[in-house]
Amino acid sequence: MAGVTSVKEFRVESEPTADALGRGAFVFTDDYSVFDWGKMPDEIPGKGASLCAMGAYNFELLEAAGVPTHYRGVVAAGEVRALDRVDEPPRELAIDLTRVPELPHDGRDYDYDAFHAAAGGNYLVPLEVVFRNTVPVGSSLRERADPGEFGLSVDEWPDDPVDLPEPVVEFSTKFEESDRYLDRAAADRIAGEASVDDLEAVARRVNDLVTERAAEVGMVHEDGKIECLYYDGEIRVADVVGTFDENRFSYDGQELSKEVLRQYHKRTQPAWVEAVADAKRRAKARDVADWRTLCERTPDPLPAEVVETAGDMYAAGANAYLGRDLFDAPAIETAVDAVRDLA
Repeated sequence: MAGVTSVKEFRVESEPTADALGRGAFVFTDDYSVFDWGKMPDEIPGKGASLCAMGAYNFELLEAAGVPTHYRGVVAAGEVRALDRVDEPPRELAIDLTRVPELPHDGRDYDYDAFHAAAGGNYLVPLEVVFRNTVPVGSSLRERADPGEFGLSVDEWPDDPVDLPEPVVEFSTKFEESDRYLDRAAADRIAGEASVDDLEAVARRVNDLVTERAAEVGMVHEDGKIECLYYDGEIRVADVVGTFDENRFSYDGQELSKEVLRQYHKRTQPAWVEAVADAKRRAKARDVADWRTLCERTPDPLPAEVVETAGDMYAAGANAYLGRDLFDAPAIETAVDAVRDLA
């Protein structure tokens, strides 16, 4: 393995160069992360395969609609195949690789000029492009903006999810220790040769396609994000798209995404959640990049029944979204009722 994120490993088969993409794969694990902590104490059975399958489905949806991506297929029995040619839940996503130069920094001062000097015209854009159709409970937008800024006729955010009149697109940093939201001018500088207008257009197209698919299977697509690579003058969708980790969905009024785990920790481990928030505040005040070194608590493992419920949520949700019984899981209604009953 050439690298690892908090929930998926990264295998390189051929390295990208200044003028050519490489090849490799994401290998999905059952690990999960909340509040930017990294690997949590538990694994969620079946979670990795559900993310892989949903990501593959959405990449194939995008490709069919003419949206360029880095997707090549899923890996099964050592072969790269289309998702409909596998009978077992896949765990590997075959992808084209772009370059990810080092992002030098002094404390929280990041040198994007150095990043782009090394990147040239073949690189992973160091931004996350966020799209929002609703403002769910737990959305950071509630803390950063007033509802009137988005055409809503209320003074304060309601306790329930709020539908936005039009989708909102935002930009945040990708490689900084604590990601931050950016105004359009700052995002344009950080994007390098990639156009912020083009990034937004791609994000809106992805949002439309995922929203349409979710509606077809009775889900509401609330919000999500994409990452993109820039190669040969073209923006291509990268990383993984439209999963229960990258995006928030709901079913019959119940949240159906990693947000379930975030909110569960807020209810049951509030001291750890506050310790994380405090460490991030202190890191910012001290100009320290890695806030985790300042966190005085660690998360506790989840109860076994919560792990099982979360695993069923990912698997049943993936089955519903894919429109096939790829996973051994309860019906989506049963899985959602179990999530609703979590204490």
